[in-house]
Amino acid sequence: MSETLAIKAEHLRRVYARPRSLGGDSGSDVVAVDDLSFNLSKGSCLAIVGESGSGKTTAARMLIGLEVPTSGSVEVGGARRPKRMNNAARRAWARKIQMVFQDAYSSLDPRQSIGSSIEEILRLHFDLDRQERSDRATELLERVQLDARVARSLPKHLSGGQRQRVAIARALAAEPDVLILDESVAALDVSIQAQVLNVIADLRRDSAISYVFITHDLAVARFVADDIIVMQKGLVVERGEAQRVLGDPQQDYTKRLISSVPRPGWKPVRVGAVNA
Repeated sequence: MSETLAIKAEHLRRVYARPRSLGGDSGSDVVAVDDLSFNLSKGSCLAIVGESGSGKTTAARMLIGLEVPTSGSVEVGGARRPKRMNNAARRAWARKIQMVFQDAYSSLDPRQSIGSSIEEILRLHFDLDRQERSDRATELLERVQLDARVARSLPKHLSGGQRQRVAIARALAAEPDVLILDESVAALDVSIQAQVLNVIADLRRDSAISYVFITHDLAVARFVADDIIVMQKGLVVERGEAQRVLGDPQQDYTKRLISSVPRPGWKPVRVGAVNA
């Protein structure tokens, strides 16, 4: 795998000021992320893992530019993200890094066909005529294993798994160097999760895009990641190659996360099934 650096995060920190109480007193600031650093090589996948409130989504939002770090920096392809950007700079940054969110439906215009939704991204970033945009949208749908006829559909006519693949296709339309997926399969049934994860695996095999996968699910991290960062309360508590972190965890928190993953053959106990 290429050692060319795709994304570099250095000492990222995000602090939120706690609002003043009715009495005028201000509480302690909330440190959502504290000193997050990593390098990700071209074509690699990093999973940032942790429970709700661990800081992983705030980290993702700083990488994409939806949150401005209190301190620290992000570079993609050797270019550092400025703290203040005009529209042209935002568009240029979006060419480098894209994000797919958990709720794909909310990211799609319910009145707009899927094809038009993808073409909108192409129109923003590339000088293509209408037919070229249409052809490219069809190619992108096929890359995420959707039939070309989906282009004529509205979001409400698609399943959750199909909408998530459309969201991936829209992100790929910008031809980014880095794709962030924030809990992108968390809301899907296990069988549909597998379909989407297989699409991501195929995309990784066929392109040099680098992935940052935000998840609370270590089973998902095991499937997708080359390296893992484990976060707890804004801090990195463990990091390393996925095989090592999952096979020989060093921290109690990581061990607890691993122990919470259901084993093969596990079955839930029905409420009321236990005899009194």
